Amino acid sequence: MSQKGYHFFAFISRMKYITRWGLMRNTQSENIQEHSLQVAIIAHALAKIKNKIYGGNVNAERTAVLAMFHDCNEIITGDMPTPVKYYSPEIMNAYKNLESVSKKKILNMLPDELKEEYASILFHGNDDEEHWRLVKAADRISAYIKCIEEAKAGNREFKKAGESILKTIMDIDLPEVKYFMENFIPSFSLSLDELD
Repeated sequence: MSQKGYHFFAFISRMKYITRWGLMRNTQSENIQEHSLQVAIIAHALAKIKNKIYGGNVNAERTAVLAMFHDCNEIITGDMPTPVKYYSPEIMNAYKNLESVSKKKILNMLPDELKEEYASILFHGNDDEEHWRLVKAADRISAYIKCIEEAKAGNREFKKAGESILKTIMDIDLPEVKYFMENFIPSFSLSLDELD
């Protein structure tokens, strides 16, 4: 088989090799591919809740797709821990620039005919502001679920992170987020037998 072709999907599949929570002792490792799927599922649910319960009008499928690709640049940058990423305005701006450059590199792995389609996913615009708020909320919820799971396994390493992440979630002014937290998060503390 020839070496010619487009590497986008082979490169995207390498998300499974990028481990999250690099500064923390984990009982169960998590990669960005697993995380992205969970964020997509939660973001999709938040959009559905927003539309069905709170009279919203967002595209749940678009929200899920944005979530699927929200961390794909980390194939190049790696998963930078939140305390480092937001340590100072200089680091935060440098990381945003690095994010942009890495997304462009990934985008250039596509044929020209598909670049515009995926550019609208990797570089979301103002039209996606509402979708993106749901993705960011889902990203926080996914991180909180990780903290719950680690605590359930007896790992106290995530205790402080869980408290901090929960506070950021509670500060999100979206009723669909509060609905999800009240109705679905408590189940994550249960054992399999208790879920029956």
